[in-house]
Amino acid sequence: MKEALLYQSLSGERVMCNVCRHRCIIPLNGRGLCGVRKNDGGRLYSMNYGKTISVAADPIEKKPLQYYMPGTKTYSLAAEGCNMHCAWCQNWEISQQPGPERAIRGAMIKPEEHIKKAFAWKCRSVSYTYTEPTVFLEYALEIMKKARSTGLKNIWVTNGFMTAEALIELLPFLDAANVDLKAFEDDVYQKYCGGRLAPVLENIRTMYEAGVHVEVTTLVIPGVNDDAAQLSGIADFIASKLDPSVPWHISRFFPAWHMTDRGPTPAETLIMAERLGREAGLHRIHPGNIVL
Repeated sequence: MKEALLYQSLSGERVMCNVCRHRCIIPLNGRGLCGVRKNDGGRLYSMNYGKTISVAADPIEKKPLQYYMPGTKTYSLAAEGCNMHCAWCQNWEISQQPGPERAIRGAMIKPEEHIKKAFAWKCRSVSYTYTEPTVFLEYALEIMKKARSTGLKNIWVTNGFMTAEALIELLPFLDAANVDLKAFEDDVYQKYCGGRLAPVLENIRTMYEAGVHVEVTTLVIPGVNDDAAQLSGIADFIASKLDPSVPWHISRFFPAWHMTDRGPTPAETLIMAERLGREAGLHRIHPGNIVL
């Protein structure tokens, strides 16, 4: 374990984690909602530090990033854990497994070893992906600093629910991000993900205004976020609060994890989403997981 970067001590040997917007208040020997940050002796520790649960060399378009270093490979890595619990999680086996008594899995890989692997696999960037990189912030930051010093670019694939303090730590080393904007209603975030909408919107704007290359992804789910009001809201946000040239990836849902009570997203829904995006003025809309 490694002592966390962002936390404060409270009375009764409790701690407040300041890495994500949950700002969990964690009792002695307890863990945060992510399952990977623990109060040990009145200090907060990252239990997944150095433990890589998944690693691969991916086409950068898989992140998905369509307009950042296209045609290159990105070195992708993850540690266990997530600060949201989306009912449709595609990677639940590694993002949702940590629990109060469960050991944290992963191969011990030093940050410099990741950099060596990235070059050996002819990658031009490092992507922190598959799970939520916010909950392995300390590990990610060390890798990001080494990547930057060697000329590799740093990419986050994230739900965008980090604190302003965490984002301040990241921004000097962050080159690109794909942010998963899951819905445009706070109730949806609370009911299905255990998060909130406003912090995600705020962080997307902060990244964009800081000069990070930003692309936005929305998984369009029947009965959750597939109504015209939400889809228009997302498109209008991108066009008016960011820029009409910011790419919007609209992906088709397939049943997964706790959401197997509905079928895949109809093609007509993605066609509608694309039309609404065009009407909002977006220039770069990319349907995913489907051929229209």
